[in-house]
Amino acid sequence: MSAAITSTLDSFLAPYHDTLFTAYDLAVLHQGDLVYHSATRPGLLFDFASLTKLFTTTAFLALVSAGKTSLNVPLMQVIPEFEDLTLRSMDGGQDPHSKEHLPTPPERLHETVNPIFVTFWHLLTHTSGLPAWRDVYNAAGAAPLPPDQPDPIPRLIRYGRGLNALVRYPFVAQPGEGVLYSDVGLMLLGEATARINRTPAELDRTIQALVLDPLKLNTIMFNPVSEHGLPLDATAPTEIDSTWRKRRVQGEVHDENACGIGGVAGHAGLFGTALDVAAFAHAWQTNAVPGVDPALIKQAISQQAETNGERRGLGWMLRSYQGSSAGDLFSRDAYGHTGFVGNSVWIDPEQDLIVVCLTNNVYFGREKRGIIAFRRALHDLVWKTLCA
Repeated sequence: MSAAITSTLDSFLAPYHDTLFTAYDLAVLHQGDLVYHSATRPGLLFDFASLTKLFTTTAFLALVSAGKTSLNVPLMQVIPEFEDLTLRSMDGGQDPHSKEHLPTPPERLHETVNPIFVTFWHLLTHTSGLPAWRDVYNAAGAAPLPPDQPDPIPRLIRYGRGLNALVRYPFVAQPGEGVLYSDVGLMLLGEATARINRTPAELDRTIQALVLDPLKLNTIMFNPVSEHGLPLDATAPTEIDSTWRKRRVQGEVHDENACGIGGVAGHAGLFGTALDVAAFAHAWQTNAVPGVDPALIKQAISQQAETNGERRGLGWMLRSYQGSSAGDLFSRDAYGHTGFVGNSVWIDPEQDLIVVCLTNNVYFGREKRGIIAFRRALHDLVWKTLCA
């Protein structure tokens, strides 16, 4: 690691520690070399939040590459209960923060959706018309005990209850109408991926076999405490959940829906380190994702859909033209993803640059409180230091 970037980034991070987050893990790769790595505590595992979606996507694309499914297959061919209601009603969705149900727009009151038209391509591009969020955890059962204590409700029972709700929620738009980021869609993609791999309700086994083992990503796992036996302090603490779990969240996924269905979901639940995320990103950057066809990799990181400046590949976010969390200097072809608890991974193929930043920004509460500005400043600084 060069002294110049070490001094620059160490100085940049210092004011944010204990103000924006209490723990971080930052890794920077340039031209294939690790040029910077700093962590509050080496080996500390971070809740990936929505970075989990990238691993679900990769597992699914490996199955596509193996000829076991395709992008244009309707979801109901793999999850037939998704079509049980045939024509589905529409509503206004549910606010993920207040948990309030939103009013149905007047123009949607008598509109219906045929779920048979939802394909895997729609789920991967967030154009399915499914709601951004619903309180699946309430359907799954009571809040679990802390992760170092046995949960009285077995994981598969929680998961089954949650899935029963997931396949029946009203839509908020028509399939293909536009980009609407949807946790619900990625939760369903996760179950479909597991079923195609013949491990229904066990997405963790599918991601382990198709992504983590081939890439030797040994720090990445679901349920590090309850299923892997790690101590609570092996993971970075996140938010005080004052409404559902009634405790500081540590050792279990912050996302209520992922936690409520047992900690394993297509949209959230993985934990790990920045170095392993960087290795995962490097495989994508070099067209070397085990089991995934290079042509499909290229398609996944190319624009598939765009609405109001929100650009989507397959599973991946593409750098927006204004206000991107990747800052203003990463190239137009940059791709990455963010996670609600304060995480991000961004790849600039033009500069062969990868930045992975894991934090526990929600430690002080789930309001964003400067995380977007922090991300933008970080990525601009890295680019200026290495690429200018």
